[in-house]
Amino acid sequence: MSNPYTGPHANPYPVPPAPQPVRPAPRWARKRYVLPTLGLAWFIGVGIGASGDTTDDAKPAAAKPRPTVTVTATATATATPLAKKPEPAPTVTATKTVRATTTVTAQPAAGGGSDGNGTGGSGGSEDVYYANCSAVRAAGAAPIHRGEPGYASHLDRDNDGIACDT
Repeated sequence: MSNPYTGPHANPYPVPPAPQPVRPAPRWARKRYVLPTLGLAWFIGVGIGASGDTTDDAKPAAAKPRPTVTVTATATATATPLAKKPEPAPTVTATKTVRATTTVTAQPAAGGGSDGNGTGGSGGSEDVYYANCSAVRAAGAAPIHRGEPGYASHLDRDNDGIACDT
């Protein structure tokens, strides 16, 4: 029979494994600790800086005593006579001169203005012709309405029935 106290499992106190040699942690493992620590320090610094805790008794380190300057102002009161009431501003009257122009429409003569077959023309412009609006204005006939002598469609740019209106 074999001895129960000998063999591979006989030691009730296991031997700890041999210690591993110490080597530095990889860079990514160091960042796991360094970056959060830096972030926490930054937030604490911002909190301290933003607290606005100032002391009124703080004195600048480079302050030197200087002479004090005192300024005194003296005012002298003098009596002035009462001012007269201001006179009203002169009244200005604006006069505007308006020149009125009367347009007279000539009626065609009886028996005149026919187109050769006994009927009258259909534009009202059979007696008068203007080449352009400058000629109409030179004749003093501007504006010309549709149906009046001298009206032509080439003089009415916007086709509203009034020729040479501007």
